[in-house]
Amino acid sequence: MGAQRASNKSASSNQSEEFEGFGLAVVSEEGKWTVKPLTSAALTSLATAETELRELRSSGAVFGLLDVDDEFFIILRPAPTGTHLLISDATAAIDYDIAADVLDALNVEIPDIDPDELDSVEPWAEGDLSVLADLGLPEPVLSIISADTDLYPDEQLTMIAQRLGFESEFSAALDKLPR
Repeated sequence: MGAQRASNKSASSNQSEEFEGFGLAVVSEEGKWTVKPLTSAALTSLATAETELRELRSSGAVFGLLDVDDEFFIILRPAPTGTHLLISDATAAIDYDIAADVLDALNVEIPDIDPDELDSVEPWAEGDLSVLADLGLPEPVLSIISADTDLYPDEQLTMIAQRLGFESEFSAALDKLPR
């Protein structure tokens, strides 16, 4: 989540909305990084994001980076045993269906917080903070990045790209996205 939540959105109404933000597929194969855009549907559907990533069929690491509505980010990494997930702001599940789907997949209950009080609640990450550890981003570092509420999700994801060594590919993919 960015420094402040821009506005409250009801979970039932956000499915038909066009979100700000972006979804990118990241592939590491034989030491080379490739970053490709995901469809806009990946920002509203965890199943769609997972399907798009699985369809890449790479022998290397594949993961997705989602900046949902400039409010929070999701990292998802499909694996044979199930998708590894991290959401930067568990409280987003109150307003966003995709965030609720992430918590459901993690077997974590949606926080019981009044939507009118969200601005006064400090967000927290849920999920696998070691999701990218084998690629060079240790759990403590990802924990610090995801906990920095002074940064917006795109800034946090840029930091992740920098740490893993694909910042130029990440920036080039963002530059190609319609804004």
